[in-house]
Amino acid sequence: MSDALDRVYERLLVLRCQAGDEGAFAELVARYSPRLRRFLRPMLGGDADAADDALQDVWLDVFRSVGKLQDLGAFAGWLYRIARDRAYRVLRRKRVTIRPIDDAELPAADVQDNGFDETDRRLVHASLEHLPHAQREVLLLRFIEELSYDEIAAAVGCGVGTVRSRLHYAKRAMRREIERNAT
Repeated sequence: MSDALDRVYERLLVLRCQAGDEGAFAELVARYSPRLRRFLRPMLGGDADAADDALQDVWLDVFRSVGKLQDLGAFAGWLYRIARDRAYRVLRRKRVTIRPIDDAELPAADVQDNGFDETDRRLVHASLEHLPHAQREVLLLRFIEELSYDEIAAAVGCGVGTVRSRLHYAKRAMRREIERNAT
């Protein structure tokens, strides 16, 4: 499906959800759950159980408030904002430091596609866990979840310029961590 057609179809699903169509809601859940799980797990320090619990709470929040969403095209940013807020609530409730994400379910690198092997993947994971939470967040949203700058801005509650700035500094910090961990 083309990107434009996919966006129109997603808007239709959201509109059907707002009208009470359970099938449309189930399709949105199926469409976004794997991506949200990949986002939540590293946000919650690699804790798969906490990520799954948070994911259920996210969908409950979406179910309760999807009728209030006015801009159907903003669904992805709105959804990630709910997921981000839920992750921060979980972290505040636990009052713990973020655990390493060595075994997080980030997509495994495929040697044929991008030249990365398991060692490279582990290096990236180890470097990512040392970044400040806000930098880790924008990197995950941009490069793992492939959200646009506008969607990231909606998800984290800041302007597009701030997103660009955070990404710039996050990439620099990530490069330093990779260089330090590679030696």
